[in-house]
Amino acid sequence: MTDIRKIAFIGAGNMTQSIVGGMVSSGYPAEQIFVSNPSSAKLEKMQSTLSVNTSQDNAEIAQQADVIVLAVKPQLMKDVCAALQASVDNLSEKLIITIAAGIRMPKYRQYLNDDIRIIRVMPNTPSLVSKGMSGLVADERVDDADKAYITEVFDGVGETLWVSDEDQLDILGAVAGSGPAYFFEFMAGLQKAAVSLGFDTAKAREMVQQTCLGAAEMAKASELELAELRAQVTSKGGSTAKGVEAYQNADLDGISETAVKAAVKRNQEMAELF
Repeated sequence: MTDIRKIAFIGAGNMTQSIVGGMVSSGYPAEQIFVSNPSSAKLEKMQSTLSVNTSQDNAEIAQQADVIVLAVKPQLMKDVCAALQASVDNLSEKLIITIAAGIRMPKYRQYLNDDIRIIRVMPNTPSLVSKGMSGLVADERVDDADKAYITEVFDGVGETLWVSDEDQLDILGAVAGSGPAYFFEFMAGLQKAAVSLGFDTAKAREMVQQTCLGAAEMAKASELELAELRAQVTSKGGSTAKGVEAYQNADLDGISETAVKAAVKRNQEMAELF
């Protein structure tokens, strides 16, 4: 990574641990990374395993950073930002990153100040195993160098996708952010089906998770449309065709669309809560 900045993470939860771990493993200097958290246990773990700087004082690490990553729960964000606004100089000169769901950029300008440079990032839980899909959107004050920098940071835990506005980020959140839960739900259903037909739970899970992993890798490696990939493994009149027919009769496409729309609606509702 060529653009090295002092970066401060406010909050030391699982996502912060994942992102920082990805940065360090990608060669980012640990001495340029700062992490704060109210309790010490998570900080001690990160300091011992990753050799990053830690503190229980948000303002202390934010003051010396070029980049501040707000990684606290949405319901805590207003108070955390108010404390930073009151105690940290020249916030307008720092790049502000938020990974909190729901809170839109105009709200951060109310919480901090009108002239901040802010990027919203929506990572998903597979970031914890470096297979994430992170959506990003920036306000008009953010330049190309800022975008390139934060793209490289989040590329350390998976892949990144820039979107044009916060409405698109809501949709991305409903697909990529919530998507792992949809897949786990589907996988659990296949596992239950295998168990009901005689497999033990452990073998059923192994079969399902490896099949899911293999299908995802095939999709990633292929330039074919997903529907074409499905057709390739569906011989006419065969057992797979009968299984797919059952899903189509249950309107799997319609169920997926309903699920995504419900999640988008909830993302929009959450934006009104904070």
